[in-house]
Amino acid sequence: MSFLIGLGAGIAFTAGNSIVGGLLAQVSSVVDGVDGDLARLKGMTSQFGAFFDAVLDRYADAAILAGLTFWAYRFEGRPFTLMVGLLALLGALMVSYSRARAEASVSVKLPEPLIFLASRDLRLFAVMLGGLLRQGFWTLAFLAVVTNLVVLMRILFVRQASRSQARQSA
Repeated sequence: MSFLIGLGAGIAFTAGNSIVGGLLAQVSSVVDGVDGDLARLKGMTSQFGAFFDAVLDRYADAAILAGLTFWAYRFEGRPFTLMVGLLALLGALMVSYSRARAEASVSVKLPEPLIFLASRDLRLFAVMLGGLLRQGFWTLAFLAVVTNLVVLMRILFVRQASRSQARQSA
């Protein structure tokens, strides 16, 4: 359901309705959280379910950010909107990827600030605010900077942690 609502948000942005797009992005975030909590409460979680949910979340994020980028390009007309939108999308995808790779490749658990700073919930909240305030470009710029900065911080953290692990095993 969260995925479909996220697609709806992207479509609303593309159709020119930033307010509906922003609200649907936030509803998608809330439904995604409730969905996971409900699955845990009912004992219906599975490894495949977690994987599938994460993949659908990335597709929904892409639809939302692509829609917001299209809206901002079409209605705000600022230079570099497409590039900033692409950087926001890349950063959002790399936030998720960098966490998964840190845990899988080096068995490093990232500290809470590096998880929370660019979390999906915060990104979609920013999209909602940007949609409501009709500030697509600045929302995309904020997301581009914050997400890619968090990825850089994670790279540096994992580099340091992997060096520490190498020293301990030597």
